[in-house]
Amino acid sequence: MIDSNTDDGKTSRLVRAYQAATLSVGLFSVFWTVIFASQGLRTIAIAELFPVAASLVCFVLATLGRFDLFLLVAQISFLLFIIGFSLVFDIPEVGSPRVTHLFLPVLGMLGYLTYLRRPSRLQLAVIAASLATFVVLHATDIRLPFADPIPPEIRVVGVWLNPTIAALVFCATIYALQQRLTAPNGIARDLVGALRHGELSLAYQPQVDREGRIVGAEALLRWNHPTRGAIPPSTFIPAAEEVGLMPIIGNFVLEQALATLSRWSADPRRAQLTLSVNVSASQFNEGDFESTLKDLLERHHINPTRLRLELTESVLIAGLEPVAEKMAALKALGLTFALDDFGTGYSSLAYLRSLPVSELKIDRSFVAGAADSARDAALLRSILALADDLGLTTIAEGVETAAQCAVLADLGCEAFQGFFFGRPMPLADFEAALLTPPPAPRANGHPPPPRLAAG
Repeated sequence: MIDSNTDDGKTSRLVRAYQAATLSVGLFSVFWTVIFASQGLRTIAIAELFPVAASLVCFVLATLGRFDLFLLVAQISFLLFIIGFSLVFDIPEVGSPRVTHLFLPVLGMLGYLTYLRRPSRLQLAVIAASLATFVVLHATDIRLPFADPIPPEIRVVGVWLNPTIAALVFCATIYALQQRLTAPNGIARDLVGALRHGELSLAYQPQVDREGRIVGAEALLRWNHPTRGAIPPSTFIPAAEEVGLMPIIGNFVLEQALATLSRWSADPRRAQLTLSVNVSASQFNEGDFESTLKDLLERHHINPTRLRLELTESVLIAGLEPVAEKMAALKALGLTFALDDFGTGYSSLAYLRSLPVSELKIDRSFVAGAADSARDAALLRSILALADDLGLTTIAEGVETAAQCAVLADLGCEAFQGFFFGRPMPLADFEAALLTPPPAPRANGHPPPPRLAAG
């Protein structure tokens, strides 16, 4: 599972970095606000308050950890400000060129850094808009009819100060980009070696029904480095994504998972178990993913309905229609799909209309507050009712307490996964747990207490 200490440290550093960046931008804007106000340029001073306000909003978002929203607000708000300020106030004159637009390439590069972290069409649009408006504002003296140029005595300061600041920020961005692109290389090289030397393995976390019986498992990738020990997925999965290793690693996971299902199919006590496997967007959108999976199914001679592919909304970067077509083709082979992290995305409901999913996996963020928050319980009730209306099965992940389990059972959840029922464990331990006699039924309809001690 994810190493919380590692994640917390990275998150804290990221928060501090974003806070420092927004404060720097805010103070720079305050500086110009004071300059313009002291010269009686009230309109320009008021305009400079816009980036000050945007910086404060971004500071709050960074503090709250809303990084995706922070980046979106920061890029769009400053893009609009730079364009507006350049067209209304920063009008080029002989000997005094326009300088505000020099921040646009920096904005585009920051957008590219964000795109590397989470690709999206909106991010590409922001990058394209930043670069296109930079070219237009640099090559022409375009201005709005009601433009109010900055007085020459103030422009002489900005002509030197703004390019200097833009150059410094540009250098910092280049350094950040270099770190972003080179940091994963070391761990990526180790990952390639890990595949060759058998350092990667699967752990199996039980999935149980309302009677507490094990009905399946989720296969989770683990890496035991010979010198660094256990490396959390939160460290090596992003690195693998960035350098394009996920399709290779994903195929390894599928190979191991299908070998396990083949092993189970020979045992009547295990033949009905399902095995869930996470499939990354980069792996799913590979052109040969369908043929690769078909070959694996034929080689291992398993019942394809026993394999469940867990997908998140990120697979839709290739577009809804091609993804739906590929899922339909795979479903024709007998495979089933679960929509992972359901409830956390922006368009999950719309996707249910087009994608042939059979299961909704309720995100752990809803489960965590199920027993304590009436709002979370209400959201869970709505999700479960929606799944029931659409004929979809449901499973809740991250179940850690009896109280959470009881609330989910009362609301009609059909299956559960989490530490309350068992931690991810080696295959031998998971198979040994299957031999434990089933727990006695509960009269109240709640799942029985956990019967798994393996960890």
